[in-house]
Amino acid sequence: MASERARILCLGAGRMGRGIAVCFAYAGHEVAILDFKPRDEDAFVTLATAALKEVRSALTTLAGLGLFDAAHVSTIMKRVSVVPASGAAPALAEADIVFEGVPEVVETKRDALSRASAEMRPDAILASTTSTILVDELSFVVAHPGRFLNAHWLNPAFIVPLVEVSPGRATLPEVTARLNAVLESIGKVPVVCAASPGFIVPRIQALAMNEAARMVEEGVASAADIDKAVKYGFGFRFGVLGILEFIDWGGGDTLYHASRYLTSALHDPRYAAPPIIERNMREGHTGLGTGRGFLDYENMDLDAYRRSRLGALVERLRADGLARPPVL
Repeated sequence: MASERARILCLGAGRMGRGIAVCFAYAGHEVAILDFKPRDEDAFVTLATAALKEVRSALTTLAGLGLFDAAHVSTIMKRVSVVPASGAAPALAEADIVFEGVPEVVETKRDALSRASAEMRPDAILASTTSTILVDELSFVVAHPGRFLNAHWLNPAFIVPLVEVSPGRATLPEVTARLNAVLESIGKVPVVCAASPGFIVPRIQALAMNEAARMVEEGVASAADIDKAVKYGFGFRFGVLGILEFIDWGGGDTLYHASRYLTSALHDPRYAAPPIIERNMREGHTGLGTGRGFLDYENMDLDAYRRSRLGALVERLRADGLARPPVL
């Protein structure tokens, strides 16, 4: 399978399948959107028309935002087709990678994955895009579980670069590597995570979103000011520094003491630091100052590293229209 021209099939004609189709067609791949639900001809035509209209609309929007010349939209659209359930067998047999995107109902997914995998080539990759159901809760119905894993895209899939790739117990390492290579070839940024509820981003953002809502409820600040604080403080920094990298930047001991204060002042154990923070402190791995924290800085030019990160933050200032010359 040539990663730059892998044949892609989106199993399910909903929002996720359409978004993934945009990504791959944009990158030069032939993409089939398979409507796995039997419908009469008129109903299928209605759905196919809506799906293609949404794909075209996404491409037109990207062109309008300056990403490419709008004259190429029609060329890219020619790579996308919508296939009815009656054409499932040949479409699945031709695919190199199938992304399952049917509704988030366990039995619905198991049924779709079982039927689809039976028609796929044994060397093709099958990836569920589920955001809630773990790969090992689905893999036992798949014909070739070694070639099955989760690939969680973040909406809008045609813009957000991250894809969380979660292999199961039976997933072959080379399958994970192949899928990552294909994703990277179309400009995505895959990260590998264990089969754990919430993956990475949903687990972190659930805490942040609930805390923001709780602060509104408690009257800490207005919704508008909380969102402003996130955009120009929390999000501003974490768009350049990863969360764990930021812990290292400020020092794990700083987080430890801040957590102790919040736990006491707010009378809530949810602010307590996890044991790994205390363990890192005992071992002297608190971040940049010690040469190691969550990341290893021992062989790094720290001055150059700091300059590069500060430079990226300055670029964010410019992008937000907040960079100003000095008053002289």
